[in-house]
Amino acid sequence: MARPRFLPDNFSLMIIGMVVLASFAPIHGHAASIFGQLTNFAIALLFFLHGAKLSRQAVMDGLTHWRLHLCIFTATFVMFPILGLLLKPVIEPLLGHELYLGILYLALLPSTVQSSIAFTSIAKGNVPAALCSASASNIFGMFITPFLVSLFIGQSLSHHDTGSSNAVLNIVSLLLVPFVLGQICRSKLFPLIKQHGAVVKCVDQGSILMVVYAAFSEAVIEGIWHQVSIETLAGLFVVCGVLLAIVMLLIHFSSRALGFNQKDQIAILFCGSKKTLASGVPMAKIIFAGQPIGLILLPLMLFHQIQLIVCGILASRFAQRDESLDDK
Repeated sequence: MARPRFLPDNFSLMIIGMVVLASFAPIHGHAASIFGQLTNFAIALLFFLHGAKLSRQAVMDGLTHWRLHLCIFTATFVMFPILGLLLKPVIEPLLGHELYLGILYLALLPSTVQSSIAFTSIAKGNVPAALCSASASNIFGMFITPFLVSLFIGQSLSHHDTGSSNAVLNIVSLLLVPFVLGQICRSKLFPLIKQHGAVVKCVDQGSILMVVYAAFSEAVIEGIWHQVSIETLAGLFVVCGVLLAIVMLLIHFSSRALGFNQKDQIAILFCGSKKTLASGVPMAKIIFAGQPIGLILLPLMLFHQIQLIVCGILASRFAQRDESLDDK
């Protein structure tokens, strides 16, 4: 039986499933503490495998294209945050303070890795440059995002110092150190990872699902569904869609005005307009430790689904173009 076109992908359905499960059967007490430790282990394993998968040669191939990387970094860490701040007078009255913080938090996150590269490849763009830029965005984002959060959101959090060295150390130990160890072990591990891709995918998706379940369990206990109405969810969907549309239009016209060829424009569009769920959820768990992060993560999860759908449509259209005209 053919899969209905209106259904999202399996991973999106599983994320929705975790939200539903947490809504009816939230984990709490000692079980939540144990589950949190297991989640931390899964996150560390995830970034270890990411490090082992990343090709050093591909990084070197794309590393020299500094103008493209600068453009993507500007879109990710300058354009997005500025838009998040400029839209505050509209978003905060519409959605409330907590959901606005979620919008601002997603604006401060690095780009995705896998999906940015995948969509660039489908669209026949500059894949090596996309790989290098998206990976660098995630690595540097481990430090840039906490700094930006402490700068733009820290004053809005009443119980936790997001700029503390403890948060940075937790990010380094949980995300960066496993990533570096994976790079060191890459020569021995990559053949196994390539052979057992399903296991890697399971860790990749499973760690995110665990964090989503834990976060929403806490949010449900805190009464999230008494705070978010259907109208608010609809408004959040519109805000996320409009934010993505503005960013994509700005990237499209600016990359064309700067003289990038079509393949580079595609890489800039897909890397510069996307925000990572894989790194964003674990970082939120660390940065906002002690805070009710369910509402903060809700905009990111919704934005993630929207960006996958929109980028999938655009990638398919780009793939149908005549590549011989790209450099003319």
